[in-house]
Amino acid sequence: MTPLETVQNELARYEHPFFEFSARDSQKGVELCIRSKVSGVLSPEYRLTFAERDLQSSQFPWTFQKLLYDCLTDYIVELFTKSPMTG
Repeated sequence: MTPLETVQNELARYEHPFFEFSARDSQKGVELCIRSKVSGVLSPEYRLTFAERDLQSSQFPWTFQKLLYDCLTDYIVELFTKSPMTG
């Protein structure tokens, strides 16, 4: 199985009503892209790259889930249009 297929197989286990997920090969590994399904979002996507060594770990499914959830949290925070941190 290729590194891209490994990530795509993990992605197939997840669905979300507000986000869509995709993966593609990149120069540094496999890039995971999280996109908002909500139109008009200022920052329409969030990206994360998995190195090949990450994909070879026997713990990859757990690592993938943790990173996916962490990225979703970060992405949601980035989508704030106003907060005390923005002034």
